[in-house]
Amino acid sequence: MSATLTAQVPSAVLSVPAADPVHAAAHYAARLAFEADVSDVRADLLAGVSGVVVVDSRSDASWDQGRIPGALHIPTARITELAPSLIAPGTTVVTYCWGPGCNGATRAALAFARLGYQVKEMIGGFEYWVREGFAFETAEGVDQRRIDDLTAPRSGISCAC
Repeated sequence: MSATLTAQVPSAVLSVPAADPVHAAAHYAARLAFEADVSDVRADLLAGVSGVVVVDSRSDASWDQGRIPGALHIPTARITELAPSLIAPGTTVVTYCWGPGCNGATRAALAFARLGYQVKEMIGGFEYWVREGFAFETAEGVDQRRIDDLTAPRSGISCAC
């Protein structure tokens, strides 16, 4: 008769224990203070919320290829020069660049913070704006693509997360 030994399977998730709830809450609250998602940015733009300006930090060629309607174009290298004359103090700036594989929005956010602006980075960038089916402007006019159902509900209704 052989005894069956139950081996404990190690957890990849728990190989580093989860943070205690107090530290976890502080971490996630801090992330939300630094980031906004494309759906929330769109909602504010559509509602005409005052005190928020969306800044596209990409090159002129990228801007012409496609941009968020209502965004202000200030390439990162020109933020220090142009922002004080274009954006009022006390305005919260939301930066975006191409997408998650690009840290241009992070660099732009840093430049705005160094100038004394409150700033958030739009996670997902222009890529996720387009993938979620939101209208965008190009040098030729307004365009829109089909919703990528890996990023947003096919119905176009907010995911309500």
